Amino acid sequence: MELGGTVGIFLGICFSCLLLISAWKRMHKEGKLPPGPTPLPFLGNILQVKTSEPFKSFLAVSGVALANGERWKQLRRFSLTTLRNFGMGKRSIEERIQEEAQYLVEEIRKTKGQPFDPTFFLSRTVSNVISSVVFGSRFDYEDKTFLSLLRMINESFIEMSTPLAQLYDMYSCIMQYLPGRHNRIYYLVEDLKDFIAGKIEANQATLDPSNPRDFIDCFLIQMEKEKGNPSTEFNLKNLVLTTLNLFFAGTETVSSTLRYGLLFLMKYPEVEEKVHKEIEQVIGPNRLPATEDRLKMPYTDAVVHEIQRVTDIVPMGVPHTVIRDTQFRGYLLPKGTDVFPLLGSALRDPKYFSDPENFNPGHFLDENGRFKKNEAFVPFSSGKRVCLGEAMARMELFLYFTTMLQNFSLKSPLHPKDINVSPKMSGFGNIPPVYQLSMLPR
Repeated sequence: MELGGTVGIFLGICFSCLLLISAWKRMHKEGKLPPGPTPLPFLGNILQVKTSEPFKSFLAVSGVALANGERWKQLRRFSLTTLRNFGMGKRSIEERIQEEAQYLVEEIRKTKGQPFDPTFFLSRTVSNVISSVVFGSRFDYEDKTFLSLLRMINESFIEMSTPLAQLYDMYSCIMQYLPGRHNRIYYLVEDLKDFIAGKIEANQATLDPSNPRDFIDCFLIQMEKEKGNPSTEFNLKNLVLTTLNLFFAGTETVSSTLRYGLLFLMKYPEVEEKVHKEIEQVIGPNRLPATEDRLKMPYTDAVVHEIQRVTDIVPMGVPHTVIRDTQFRGYLLPKGTDVFPLLGSALRDPKYFSDPENFNPGHFLDENGRFKKNEAFVPFSSGKRVCLGEAMARMELFLYFTTMLQNFSLKSPLHPKDINVSPKMSGFGNIPPVYQLSMLPR
């Protein structure tokens, strides 16, 4: 028999087995799920999902980052405590952000008002903030290894949002054996893990338990403390993955939001002008912007919130698995059910935002121009699963926007009405479109 025929028979048998297993699992773990279209065995509801816009499809059929259970509890608690300790140490997180923002200003000045793509300008500066915490030091902007890492992170975020990546996530048991672009994300992540592993080895060789330098050192010290515990989650594998999660999330989500934000400010120059005026009134031209300024700058604060709301960088939220049979609003979600929080559904809820599809800082201002909170503002998720880097991200967004607009005015090669703010790609993330801008010294 020819090889092609053998492979075809083998795949047919595998597919049939998967159908039977899927059907059996569904019969025995049905639960009482919320109403929705009936899933097919193995295929589930994939035929109802538009892979180029999965968020809209999931919305239509409705009804550390990826860890669950005890592992999530231990690693999250440790990560949150360690980040907080470094934020309150010899150099605060705010000081690190202010320093990096000034490096960014100097890099932008080098463009001399000429058009440029802001992608790696922003990812370099944001990544250095989390790098100083996780690795104990920042990277030089021209460091080739650093630039290579940022390209891999940027490409990974894009690849995670491709239609094939969505299918890979749903059907990894089959697609991992098939050739194609969907395997690219695997190799990118492996390269990133190799870099992290190299950093860990360097830290191990020079570790001083009495003087931890960064997150990796703290984790290694905890590993040593718990080496006699057979159920510990503090091991090298989890150190690599946790560090990668912090580095990845601390780089791409904030830098993408900043990149998207600059685009919106160019499309709405009247908003940019109001921010300039508030900066002049509260901060002035010379003093470094500080986090405490936010309380005196309600309009700027509202603009930053509206940028986060409209950009909706991770629209489906991070999926989680139900670890036990769970009662929810009269329905039973059986153990093992994957749950997508669909953060974008709250961020665009007309009950909470008067004009949800359009950019309007007024969504976060009261009739007297004071900042007002909105309970549907959940870009960092909510509850126990809220992003552990939320405080840092909020600080970064405010300080970077105010620092850039304190020093520069934005100029687009296009007329504002011709600026397209639609995502380049929408899947796991809303990927900002590629664009050029000029930043003119003020």
